[in-house]
Amino acid sequence: MARPQAANYDERRKEIVDRAARLFADRGFAGASIADLAKACGTSKALLYHYYQSKDDILYDAMRLHLDKLSEVAEQIEIMKAPAEARLRRLISDFMTLYVDAAAHQKVLLNELKNLPAARRRKIVLQQRKLVAVVERLFVQIQPRFRRQRKLLRPATMLFFGTINFTHTWFRPDGPVSPDQLAAMATDLLFEGIAGLGKPHSAEKSAA
Repeated sequence: MARPQAANYDERRKEIVDRAARLFADRGFAGASIADLAKACGTSKALLYHYYQSKDDILYDAMRLHLDKLSEVAEQIEIMKAPAEARLRRLISDFMTLYVDAAAHQKVLLNELKNLPAARRRKIVLQQRKLVAVVERLFVQIQPRFRRQRKLLRPATMLFFGTINFTHTWFRPDGPVSPDQLAAMATDLLFEGIAGLGKPHSAEKSAA
């Protein structure tokens, strides 16, 4: 007879995914066994299988749930009644907050995609491409020249993501710069270049 679902089933699954993400981020997917996962979650392997059928399922959810949050932000940005530049600034700020709050999930997303089965890998890549498309549309609104020079649009967008996606590799929330200040610095760098970082602009206002 199958084990009945607990009242906190969904909450427990999320807890498993969060702990697994930290373990995968530290050891890599291949370096973490089901026994390691059970230990990290404070449970048995048998009980872990009650919530997830395989380690692959946990890895997939670690990526998917993180991307779902990013996608929700992107969807809200697209319907905002504000100029494109203001919407892009908001997107950067919200993305950076998610990257800091879910650093392990972000690291797993960037490093472990190859370990997903092909069908699920395609689903994750599709979610990522939708996020890229949102930023591309904002870039075109901010800089109409991209309409004539489409070949430059994707490289510019990927440079943008390259600037913010790897924050988790070095940023420390308890360091001298807050997440809000960091987001402001990333935005100023995008819009004003290196010279813009030397002005008493939004990063310094955030610190005031």
